[in-house]
Amino acid sequence: MNDHHIIVIGTSAGGMPALCQLVAQLNNTLPAAVLVVQHLAPDSWGAHLVERMARHTSMRCQLAVDGTPIELGNIYLAPPDRHLLVRDGHILITRGPRENHYRPAVDSLFRSAAAYYSTRVIGVVLTGMLHDGTAGLEFIKRCGGRALVQDPADAEYPGMPESALHNVEIDDVLPISLMGARLEELVFQNVQPVWPVPEDIKLEAAIAERVVGTGTTEEASQLGHTVPVTCPDCGGSLWQMKHGKILRYRCHTGHAFTADSLLKESQKSLEESLWVALRMLEERKTLLTNMAIRGEGSSNGSQQERIEEIKKHINRLREFMLNGMSNSAVPGPRPPGPVLTPDDDDLELAAEA
Repeated sequence: MNDHHIIVIGTSAGGMPALCQLVAQLNNTLPAAVLVVQHLAPDSWGAHLVERMARHTSMRCQLAVDGTPIELGNIYLAPPDRHLLVRDGHILITRGPRENHYRPAVDSLFRSAAAYYSTRVIGVVLTGMLHDGTAGLEFIKRCGGRALVQDPADAEYPGMPESALHNVEIDDVLPISLMGARLEELVFQNVQPVWPVPEDIKLEAAIAERVVGTGTTEEASQLGHTVPVTCPDCGGSLWQMKHGKILRYRCHTGHAFTADSLLKESQKSLEESLWVALRMLEERKTLLTNMAIRGEGSSNGSQQERIEEIKKHINRLREFMLNGMSNSAVPGPRPPGPVLTPDDDDLELAAEA
């Protein structure tokens, strides 16, 4: 296998129709193995997806099994809730930390392939949302491999292809209908001499394999420097990676994020916190109203002023949640009008609640 190419494919939303269309263009004489990460729910039945792909190609399709030798003419699909990695010509299946909140993650497969196959890797990103696969393609390019992306105009969900195009120097941008022929051209070309693999990619690949252990702060420090941001998955410190062009972060336990995926997660956490604050204000208003009806607490005038003040803060916060937060989450030009933000009194009152 070391003298041949390896093709690694990553996809998410809309991925199975795209994969079936792509593998239909490949046959079992292909001098390469194909490894696929399709984002799946943890309780998915991967065997059904393998059977679906197998109906469209003469290549042997199988759910990846730990320790299996990688053989030419075979397609290996990552099992649900497991990372698909490669090591020394064999499949490695792990339940390591999520990357970009995914397991299996495209980035982890692409990095692993780049670490072991260098210039012999061809990375392909197909339809999907968000950013998984972008950093992975950069790993492949840094090791001398090739990067292909489905034309966003051809993708059912263009997010993953667009992210890769905006951040990585891509070799080919093609519709699915032309991608199989291009892959055949590439794998029949002479294999390029192996490039030295950068040390940071080797280290990250080893951490993902758990060869180095479960990850330590010393290892993370070799990869980057700490920043005042916590890991959204485990609450630990994050290190900003100092290698490559894509802004990335990881914690010492192994969770990894691009800046885009981390930003999206922080938005989600902020929104959840603000909904909690809104709920607490509503409960405080209800309690004060009930106390006023019974004549308890402060004088009626003072009690009513407090209720009216809380109503004002509730309305401001609700307006922000329903308009301001949704505007900030949508890419592209913002609609006209002021940007809504909760003021300090809104948040302070929620904290008191």
